[in-house]
Amino acid sequence: MANSAWSWAQALGGVVPPLISPVDTAGRPDDGAMSRLVEHVLAGGASGLFVLGGCGEGAWLMGAERSAVVRAAVRTAAGRVPVLAGVMLPGTAAAVEAARQAAGDGADAVVVGSPYYFPVDGAAQQRHAETVLAAVPLPALLYNIPQSTHHVLPASTVAALARDSRVLGIKDSAGDFSAFLRYLAIRHARPEFRVLQGNESLAAASLLQGGDGLVPGLANVAPGLLVALREAAGKGDLVACTRLQEAIEDLVTVYGQGSWLPALKAAVALLGIGSGRPLHPLAPADEGQRAAIAAILRRHRLLV
Repeated sequence: MANSAWSWAQALGGVVPPLISPVDTAGRPDDGAMSRLVEHVLAGGASGLFVLGGCGEGAWLMGAERSAVVRAAVRTAAGRVPVLAGVMLPGTAAAVEAARQAAGDGADAVVVGSPYYFPVDGAAQQRHAETVLAAVPLPALLYNIPQSTHHVLPASTVAALARDSRVLGIKDSAGDFSAFLRYLAIRHARPEFRVLQGNESLAAASLLQGGDGLVPGLANVAPGLLVALREAAGKGDLVACTRLQEAIEDLVTVYGQGSWLPALKAAVALLGIGSGRPLHPLAPADEGQRAAIAAILRRHRLLV
């Protein structure tokens, strides 16, 4: 939806946290916790919100639960920044249904990746994204995350999709810097195409190489740190970028405290937001893991 408070160039040129989906002890979306999370990342300088991605457990939520997450984010954002809703589901029909629901719930864009479970080639990936776009009046951000979909979005397929002005850009979380550079090259033909990095360890390098913005899971916890890196890179301040990337590398060790998603949700819970529970069948971080996460957060003065 159009909104004079922001532009896509501004939104995708900053830090767009891929928000977790806080749930209560019964596993239901927690609207109050989502509102607190949105305010937390906006206070840290976030330029947009990405819900229902991997951090948001979008592929595991039921339809009504997905709707609750989108509505809570849209309501709290109140037009200050755009809300992008993931439709990272295994088949085209399910993704189309989710996209229509997200549009009805007030999302400003959808996020589309590769179909998965069955093998697909670039032509099938292109048909998938084009079908989703045809079903809704919203623009789309592409998403390359082969560790979850088991299929890379080839640069040639992305370039073909980028000929559509409604394709805003791509989030790349593969951790393959060479592939990231190939996505950057697409801007030779379409300068307004945005290329965003989702891997925290490649954040500074990606921005200094010309990447537009960041979509890092750790922005749920320390949005200001990632925003500071984006600003330093924009100024070409290599000393500050090095210092901030070192801090980010230390904070990334949160992910190593058990399974990464329960660890991330535990970190957010330690900040007073949500229960820290992942969706079933994942188990929450245990007492020892929570203590280790708390120590990391204290090292970064995120906890007293």
